[in-house]
Amino acid sequence: MNKLSIGNLLAKVPIIQGGMAVGISKSGLASAVANAGGIGVIATAGIAHLADDLSSNFIEANNRIFAEEIRKAKSLTRGIIGANIMSALSNYAALAKVAIKEGIDIIFSGAGLPLSLPSFLPEGNTSTKLVPIVSSAKALMLIARRWISKFNYVPDAVVIEGPLAGGHLGFRKDNIFNEEYSLEKLVPDVLSQAKTLEDKYGKPVPVIPAGGIYTGADIHKFIKMGASGVQMATRFVATYECDASSEIKNAYIKANKEDIIIIESPVGMPGRAIHNHFLDDVASGHKKPFKCPYHCITTCDFKKAPYCIANALCNATEGNISEGFAFAGQNVWRVDKIVHVSELIQSLNDEYDEAEKNDLNNSR
Repeated sequence: MNKLSIGNLLAKVPIIQGGMAVGISKSGLASAVANAGGIGVIATAGIAHLADDLSSNFIEANNRIFAEEIRKAKSLTRGIIGANIMSALSNYAALAKVAIKEGIDIIFSGAGLPLSLPSFLPEGNTSTKLVPIVSSAKALMLIARRWISKFNYVPDAVVIEGPLAGGHLGFRKDNIFNEEYSLEKLVPDVLSQAKTLEDKYGKPVPVIPAGGIYTGADIHKFIKMGASGVQMATRFVATYECDASSEIKNAYIKANKEDIIIIESPVGMPGRAIHNHFLDDVASGHKKPFKCPYHCITTCDFKKAPYCIANALCNATEGNISEGFAFAGQNVWRVDKIVHVSELIQSLNDEYDEAEKNDLNNSR
């Protein structure tokens, strides 16, 4: 596979491990992916879910644990380490500042429009790259215009995430399975807008498709379209190095195609998850009362929410999946075993090579 360049960063393989929050992708998984030549990503939402002082000192607890995870990842690899920071987080600014202070290589930011992200970079800081995660070319241009006009900053790359991704989705529920919103339809427009930015400002803006990408052949397809690399998340959960609980990994392995469902998240967005009894209870209207000592997601109205999604995801991360659930991408049902990250990267590389050979043969 080709290498992936984002500014002065060079990944040996064009794969970014997607950020999976609440304890799924921390230093263990991120460093393993970086060591295998990809870009490893620490997800920040819920990163301090085990901290004793979380309720009493929400921002400080998250800052402390996040900094520790960055340092640990850096001690385990010389590769590229990024952070996924959702713009909808109430402690967004604090986490962004920690990432930059600790020397994170890249910040990936979505779940809303990260319009203020460049404001956290100290003047002259060029070591931390800033990459928005969008669901359309329109969103890319809106973000780019704001970054350029207000901060004189052109995005270092862009992740275009399609509707087959796991977790919270940036699409209306009725568009998730609409072919007009498929990743294959979204990528060309984003490539065009990225080229416009490159031509106008003289800075490459690599395009990184995400959402439902599963095989090396998928990677080959999007790179052939003009993408510079891909982002993958679901495949990395079923690895020995992933920080998720064994219960979540087993849920991935056991999932059937019909188990993948779209839910209405308390934070106001649709999400893709693996069906279980907890989600049945929620769908049946069995409210699970809770108190909210912190307002972790700005779009969540906990007084009206049927359950606390942070608690549900924390429970699953800690192995108590009956009191929570697992987010997953549309293709999770294809996962059938746990492998090492290095094995996964090698198999994707082999599949990519095979797809390239087939493409060459078909063109003769």
